[in-house]
Amino acid sequence: PSVFLRRLTGNEPLTILPLTSELEEAAVKAHYKVCDRLKLEKKQRRMCRRDPGVAETLMEAISMSALECQYQFRFERWNCTLEGRYRASLLKRGFKETAFLYAISSAGLTHAMAKACSAGRMERCTCDEAPDLENREAWQWGGCGDNLKYSNKFVKEFLGRKPNKDLRARVDFHNNLVGMKVIKAGVETTCKCHGVSGSCTVRTCWRQLSPFHEIGKQLKQKYETSLKVGSTTNEATGEGDISPPKKSTPGHSDQLPRTTDLVYIDDSPSFCMLSRYSPGTSGRKCYKDKNCDSICCGRGHNTQSRVVTRPCQCQVRWCCYVECKQCTQREEVYTCKD
Repeated sequence: PSVFLRRLTGNEPLTILPLTSELEEAAVKAHYKVCDRLKLEKKQRRMCRRDPGVAETLMEAISMSALECQYQFRFERWNCTLEGRYRASLLKRGFKETAFLYAISSAGLTHAMAKACSAGRMERCTCDEAPDLENREAWQWGGCGDNLKYSNKFVKEFLGRKPNKDLRARVDFHNNLVGMKVIKAGVETTCKCHGVSGSCTVRTCWRQLSPFHEIGKQLKQKYETSLKVGSTTNEATGEGDISPPKKSTPGHSDQLPRTTDLVYIDDSPSFCMLSRYSPGTSGRKCYKDKNCDSICCGRGHNTQSRVVTRPCQCQVRWCCYVECKQCTQREEVYTCKD
């Protein structure tokens, strides 16, 4: 879903609360408008319109996924530049960066939808209701668990069924599932004790998803170890299948991709110079001992010196403020040469 929206602020409203029939009608119209603006496919638009909470959850997921992508790639040549033309060109190709975009988008939607259910922002779902936890008799179900069951079902339907012929469509579908699986693997059971003197005779427990930063970090690691794949046909069924390419990359000789591996088809461009895929790295800020050599692609970097003033030597004063001195220091800023 993050591939459809042009502008994100991260401050979009998350709830619509119809209070009267007039307001309700206005809210429905506004909700339909958001669904139309997202440029969804026909089935996706229908799913978006059927529950007022879906449009806002989609907006939240898009924003969250884009911001996390930019955070994870902030030190790389490709820093997840998602302006219209770059994004459109990337999505036409099966690069490993595209694989990451599909995975982080499906993960973002799964995460946002499960949270929206437990926050009461959806009409069709609520908290996670059916605990299959051990020692049920000693535990009392409580709190409000993130509803991953409903979220998974919704996202699978929203993103469509498994295609059987086109390799690119199969790869995108596979990477979508990787994003969802990372969310599922990060679910934790959180418990709170209610017994006498803090003893745990009764515990209130609920399921919680990992913070989305943790999901982004895991998907970035999967990006680093992603596998290049080709296509084979299953002789028994006649359906297409993902397989290692005939000319495998070193170290990946005959390695079949697992269901948790990110996969890609095309070798990525260098992202060094301006192209249809990125603005290049000319003028990009870099960190001298960390990534200037890599980001500047051997062109070298410029060094500028500037004076900055920051609060320093801060002390807490009774009662109730922090007192700081202002320290001036000279710092050097490094940017890639053209």
